[in-house]
Parts: sequence; C-alpha cells; structure tokens
Amino acid sequence: MAESMQGLKRSHRCAEVSNALEGQKVTVMGWVQKSRNKGGIIFVDLRDRSGILQIIFEESKCGSECFEKATKLKSEFVAAIEGIVCKRAGAVNENLTTGDIEVVATSLRILSEAETPPFPIEENSKTKEELRLKYRYLDLRRPDLQRNLVMKSKVMTIARQFMANEGFLEIETPMLCKSTPEGARDYLVPSRIHPGTFYALPQSPQIYKQLLMCSGYDRYFQIARCFRDEDLRADRQPEFTQMDMELSFVDVDDVIDVNERLLAKLFKEILDVDVKLPIRRMTWIEAMNRFGSDKPDLRFGMELKDISEVVKDCGFGVFTGALENGGSVRGINAKGQGAMPRKKIDALVEFAKTYGAKGLAYIAINEDGTYKSSFAKFMTEDEMNNIVAALSGEPGDLLLFAADKNKVVWDTLGALRCHLADQMGLLDKNVFEFVWITEFPLLEWSDEQNRFTAMHHPFTMPMEEDLAIIDTDPGKVRAKAYDIVLNGNEIGGGSVRIHQDDIQEKMFECLGFTREQAYERFGFLLDAFKYGVPPHAGLAYGLDRLVMLMAKQDSIRDVIAFPKVKDASCLMTNAPDYVDEAQLKELGIDITVLDEQKTEE
Repeated sequence: MAESMQGLKRSHRCAEVSNALEGQKVTVMGWVQKSRNKGGIIFVDLRDRSGILQIIFEESKCGSECFEKATKLKSEFVAAIEGIVCKRAGAVNENLTTGDIEVVATSLRILSEAETPPFPIEENSKTKEELRLKYRYLDLRRPDLQRNLVMKSKVMTIARQFMANEGFLEIETPMLCKSTPEGARDYLVPSRIHPGTFYALPQSPQIYKQLLMCSGYDRYFQIARCFRDEDLRADRQPEFTQMDMELSFVDVDDVIDVNERLLAKLFKEILDVDVKLPIRRMTWIEAMNRFGSDKPDLRFGMELKDISEVVKDCGFGVFTGALENGGSVRGINAKGQGAMPRKKIDALVEFAKTYGAKGLAYIAINEDGTYKSSFAKFMTEDEMNNIVAALSGEPGDLLLFAADKNKVVWDTLGALRCHLADQMGLLDKNVFEFVWITEFPLLEWSDEQNRFTAMHHPFTMPMEEDLAIIDTDPGKVRAKAYDIVLNGNEIGGGSVRIHQDDIQEKMFECLGFTREQAYERFGFLLDAFKYGVPPHAGLAYGLDRLVMLMAKQDSIRDVIAFPKVKDASCLMTNAPDYVDEAQLKELGIDITVLDEQKTEE
C-alpha cells in the first residue's frame, strides 16, 4: 500500500550524497533500481535523475517494521528513505560517483508500488526501440537518456545566456501561420471560425524574424518549435527544435563571428572541448570537388580526385562516354583495403547504385604492386599507372571510381567515402571537426518543376559580384549563404537576406514567380520592405542534431523526450488518430476514404 510523504522533505538527490556528509542524516527519494536480500541485511540501489545510491537496511538499525517493509521493495518501486551516510563496508564501486559511501537506513516509506516493467531500466538497453518507444515514460528513466536530456537543457540555458549577453532579445513568433508552399510540405490546421481556410504550422520563423528586423529589434533569438511534413530519417523528425537568430546591420563575417564564439562556449562548458577558432571555411564548390558533399566529414581523408584529364583519351567507354556527356570521372583511395573480397566490392557497387550511379569501377593494388581491376583490359599499362599515381595508390590500396554527370559522381563517391570510413573504423565520435561551407549556388534546377528553385529560400542575397550574370547565367550565381557542418552533419545554416526591392523582384523572377504570385505568397513581407528595411542576416541551428552529436548518439530520437517514428506516428499515444465526427462537422471537414488500389497509386 502506497504511503504519503506526510511532511517528509528530500534533503539531497541520490548522487549529491558524498563522503563529505559522512555521519550526517539524509533523506533521499527515488526509484528502486534493484534490491538484494542477503538474510539479515538488504541492499537497495536507489536511482533518481542524478545517479544511484546504495542503501543498507539492517533490522537492528532501522527496526523490525521498517526491515519487514524493505523486504517488499522491488524494481521501480518509489521510496523515501532516511538514513545515516557511512563509508562503504564492502568494496568501493568505481563505476558510481557514490561508490565509496552508502546510507544506513533508519526509516522507509513506500510512496508507490510498481508492476514489473516490460523491459529492464538500464543503460545501453538492448530492447527493441519499438517497445521502448511504446513505453517511452519508462525508457526515459534510463540514465543514458536522462543524461542526454540534461545536456540538451544545459545547451539551451547556456545559449540563452550567451545570446542575452550579446544583445539578443528572445522574442516568440506565431505557431499558427500562413501556408507558403515553397519548400517542404506544411502541416495544416483547419480554422473553425473561418470555414474552409487553414493555418500552417511554421517550418521555421524565417519571415517573422525578418519582419522583426524591419521593426527595429536589431538582434533576435528564439528556441523555436518547427514542423515539416516530410519523409523521415535518423536525423529528421516531423517536429523539431531550432535555435534561431537574426541580426541587423551585419554581413557574413559578423554572423560567423558570434556563432563561432557561441559554439566554443557550448563545447567548452558542456564537454570541456576546445573549439579552435576561427573555424575553417570552405566554398561549396571546393567541398563538392574534394568530398562529394556540402556537409563534408573532415575526421578522415579519402578525398575525391578528378581523373577526367587522365582518362579522356582512354579506351574505356564508360569513362569517355561520361566525359562526352559533360560529366566527370573521379575516384577515391580506400587505404589498405586492396585485399577486400570480391563479394564486398560487389556490395559497394550496389550501394553506389542507390545514389544514381550505374556502377563502380575499381583497381585493387596487390602487395606486389600488380593490379586487379574491373577495367584493366580497356587500358594501356601507362594509363593504369597514371590513374594509380593520380590517386596516390600504393600496394594494399583499393581505388574506386565513378563516371557520370557531376551530381551523380559527387553524390555517389561522397556517400561511399563515409560508408567506407564507417566500415574501416575511421569515425571517432570523440573528435569534433567543424567547417563553414560558404558560397552556395543561389539556385538549383528542378527537373520536376522545370524551373529554378532556391537552394536555401527566396530571400537569400546573391553575392554582389555575381549580380551581373543573374539574367544570363542564373545557375552560376553564388549566394551569401553559409552552413556550419560538424562531423559530416549540417548543424546550422543561414544567409545574408535580400533587403533591396529590385534584387528581391529579380529573385522572384528567377524562381518563375510573377509579381502577383510573389505578393500572394509573401505580400506582407514585401509590403514591410517598403518602409525602410536594414541589411540583415541570420542563422538557425537544428538543436536536436547538435545535441545528438555532442551526446555522441546516432539518432536525434535519443535526445528528444517524446519522438515520433519513421512514419511520423507516436507509438506511445497512437497519434495521429481519428477524431469524433462532431469535431469534423464543426470544422466543415469531410473525410474521403480512398480504396486500397488508389492509396497504393
């Protein structure tokens, strides 16, 4: 039977009890991790969010009634215990911060009993994630998950204080917004008061923070909830948290400076890691040419090498055909992997095909310097030697090549180098390699829409020196945009915004919007720009992804209290779910159920 606290006050959390309190009386409360009855003595490990504390029950010290009650303690019972702090009588537990002391109990109250949980509450749980997410309130009791969420709280607290000291104002922006279809899909919210109309949940506070700059607030900051109805991956969620900022009267270097100092502070205070400033910068085209990615992982080498000039006159049609179609031939050197079995090489070929490649060519350099290759019969000995030399190949190396349009080659080899690095054990989570990627293309061509789309968003400022070619060669215009990348993950991105009417109109023209369409979607922002708008720029972090990397986790689900799974559902609450017919009627909504065949289509 559960007891009440009856005025009992907790004096310390479990891990706050130390040998400095030896001989003193303490009151601790928490969950029973485990209980071991050794006859005349009962050992209980009590757990709260701070850690674990060993409690000793001896009948001679706590009384027969208390001892009898202690025999009933089981895993996940909630208990309040009073006792005296003592040095451990047995061996010290080096794995616990409280491992050199124990509390000899003098009284016990069982505040809540518990059924046997569906899985053990333990660190590094091997229980299937689906089961843990169904009982997320139990999963969240695990010490490793609690550490992650404590870290996330500290990141937000430190960031808020830092930004306040830098003159930023924390201002909330609306959650019910106007839908602007440019970008990912919106989550829509029907309006009861305005039948047939919908709000959208914000994909980001982008337009509002620019309006705040128009309103003279100079420096804005917000930890904002954002929503995107898109396909999910390990580092994506339908709802997520952005650490968002905007600054007036600044250019690229000003935004980068404040963010480098913010990152340095976060990593020093939370991980005791020194971030070397300034963080290196790399243009988009350099990142693509060297690493095949605009979010390169710099913890290892294996850089792409362009061998188009070396093979332009060779007899291998796959290489020459790609070059004739305006593409390129590039390769990577997987050091020491020359003895890789053919079966594994074939698996790499299949991996490459998922990125649009038709295949992979390879050269395995034997220890005696001879070659085993998929295309040697089409090449002369000199051509083979020149290719190997271009990739600094040595005995024992495996050279892998892709030939196609640049985007396919970049995507394929960029993904392949990371895939191989993972297999080769080159991805050290204790190493943090930052890089700024700058000078992104302003626009990218969409075959699906048969028009240019904004690589970031329609309000990104072109580089001034490229404005002269925006009409004649818009695909070559670079943007004043910048992403901050950590260990192959984009953790934040931003840009200088357009604040001149003529450039904004030209941008909309490049995107295929008429003046009327632009005003229909963004009229309130364009109207605001008529009344004096300062030059401004900003940046937003994916806070969950940043904390995921700081906590050395593989999924952002491990740093979010109640995450969704891959189909955007919540296994714990069964959301999304059907609603009452009366609710739908009030909103003027009819549900049309598609038959199975149409649904599949």
